[in-house]
Formats: sequence, C-alpha cells, structure tokens
Amino acid sequence: MSNQNLVFIPGPTNIPDRLRLAMQVQTQDHRAPDFVETFAPVLEDTKKVFGTTTGQIVTFPSNGTGGWEAAVTNTLSPGDKVLVARYGVFSHRWIDLCERHGLDVQIVECPWGTGAPADQFQAALADDTAHEIRAVLVTHNETATGVRSDIAAVRQAMDSENHPAMLFVDCVSSLASMPFDFDAWGVDIAVSGSQKGFMLATGMAILCVSPKAQDAMKSAKLPRTFFDFDDMMAANASGGFPYTPPLQLIYGMRESLKMLFEEGLENVYARHFRLAEGVRRAVDAWGLKLVAQSRDLYSDTVSAIYVPDGYDSNTLTDHAFNAYGVSFGIGLGQLNGKAFRIGHLGSLTDVMVLSGLSTIEMAMADLNYPITLGSGVAAAQDYYRTGPSDRAQAAA
Repeated sequence: MSNQNLVFIPGPTNIPDRLRLAMQVQTQDHRAPDFVETFAPVLEDTKKVFGTTTGQIVTFPSNGTGGWEAAVTNTLSPGDKVLVARYGVFSHRWIDLCERHGLDVQIVECPWGTGAPADQFQAALADDTAHEIRAVLVTHNETATGVRSDIAAVRQAMDSENHPAMLFVDCVSSLASMPFDFDAWGVDIAVSGSQKGFMLATGMAILCVSPKAQDAMKSAKLPRTFFDFDDMMAANASGGFPYTPPLQLIYGMRESLKMLFEEGLENVYARHFRLAEGVRRAVDAWGLKLVAQSRDLYSDTVSAIYVPDGYDSNTLTDHAFNAYGVSFGIGLGQLNGKAFRIGHLGSLTDVMVLSGLSTIEMAMADLNYPITLGSGVAAAQDYYRTGPSDRAQAAA
C-alpha cells in the first residue's frame, strides 16, 4: 500500500487522477486534423503561464536537460562566450553542458544557499566592452538548495550596462508554481518541463523563445537535429510536429492548463507560498536551518534543510522510505549527507503537506534527532489555520 503515499521530492511531482486519466488516450494520428485542434491551443495557452505575448512556445519529447541543450544549440556557435553563476547542482549541470558544446564559459562561483549574483554579473558585463558575452544563463529556482533567484535584478544589471547578451533562464522547478514574467523580465529563452508545476509525467521539454533569440538562430552554428527550433516552429505553424509527438503528454498538458486556469494562476502562486511557509515554520520549530541563506531567497517549491552535525541526511531519507513508504529529496552535490529536501509543489494541499511533515518528524524521532515530536506539525498547523495565504501579507 506504500505506493499510495504522496512523494515529497521536488519533481517529478504527484500526478492528479484528472491528469492521469487525460493521458490515458488511445493511439491517434498526429497528422490528422483533430490533432491540430488539440495542439495549437496548448501552445497558445502555455504563453500565459510563461507571462508572454511576444515569445513563442516550443516543445520537445524530452526533459529540462534537453531544453537546456535546445536553448544553447539553436542560438550559439562553437567558442561563443556565456556568463553563468554556479550556486548549486543544476546551475553546475548547465555549465557542464555548455562546456561540452565547446562554449567559452565564464563562471561566477557563489556559495551554495545564495542566488544569482546580479551585481557580479553587472561587473562582468561592464568589463566586456567588446560584447563577447553572448548569453547570461540563470537558474531561477535552484532545486538542490531551495533558492530562488531574482531574474528581474539580473535583467536590470544587463540593461544598466546596455549589454546585448541574451538572457536564458532555467525555470524547470518554478514555472506554474511561482510567478514568472518572461516579457517584463526581458527573458530570451526560458526552459521548463512537464513533470513539476504542470503535474505531468516526465517527457516534455517546454521552452519559450523571444524574437531576439529567434533572430540569433540565423547565425548559430552549433549542430542540432532533433532539437532544431526551425524545424519545430515550421511544423507547429500548421499545427503539426516534425516527427512523432508525445501525444499522451500533449493531452495531459491541455488538461493541466485547464486546471491551472480554473484555480487561477495568482491563486496557484499563493497556494505554493502558503504550503512553503508552513514547511518553513516547521523547520524553525524543529530548530533546524534552511540551506537558503535569507528569506528573500526562499523557494516556494522546495525547501533544503540541514541536518544537525553528526547526523547523515541519507540515513534519514532512507529510513522515511523504508519505515513509512514516503520519499523525500536527498542532498545533492556538496549537500549529500548534510541536507534533505522537502518538495512542496504541484498537486498538494495544506493537509497533504502536513502528512509529509508528520512522516519526516517520525523518521527524525526514530533516529534520535534533537527535536520534539509534533513540534513542526503543530507550527505548520497554526499557520495553515490562521496564517495569510499570499506573499504580500506574509512579508508584512
């Protein structure tokens, strides 16, 4: 029966029955007219989630990593310089991908638990008087550390120097869960996936591409075939795909968008903040610390939590699974063994999150952690009973 329990990892997320049923469709002809009727509205409605009227949506049968590769290969050439900060596992993986593609990667090293350093980006761009930097790459929500970066501040830093570089943003674990404003933030390519805020199975990379990035495609010389924007956009223009599409995921995406719009995007964001704040109240009550170094960096989709000295976070997450059948996120990279993660995004409610907090409390008590059993759950309960449901009120 343990497979009926929720997962509290930061993705893939729990799939609502409504979406599972939407994906249970028989094979259909993806070149038939009725596929166009399904697919074209999905592309158009996804723009609303990215916060764009000018960007173009492109999807591939893939995941976020495939989306990163598509962003890079369609707009850059071998030897091009990109600017990126390393402050967690996923920002590091994007760096690794760029290096493997023969790009000249200028890295800003940052402590884990911090976010994208807009001031250091600005300094690097100011020094780049020849405008050799072709793109600035930012991970909006660093899933390994539970840190959200200020994309608007990065764009302001770029604009302050009148630098022509493109802005690429990984929003895999933030889109459809936290506010994202592609147009207002001046993003050129945003990369996401189906398995987190959209509450679907893994298997679709979802990107938004600005007119500026589309113009850069004309001179880009990195090789691409499967991930070619030109091929995909040309096929999409007539409602089709250049090869066999992930039909079940597209049907799921259509239903996911309906769910998000029925709840209302602002309500979706407020719910995620509320769930996250309850988890943060629990962490405080346990006497533990978040990896994120300040409140302005707190993610509303995942909390990374240090375990006390002398304890192994992997033992904790293993025990939670083996004893209670519930999965929590392990510590990644330099946080391996030092921190665990609670994912609180997608199809979740206050009551569901309380079940996760109760489980990890039991696991900590079993392993003699210096906590009071029930303290974190009670703190979250107090907040969920009486606390504000939106970010502005909570910050007041």
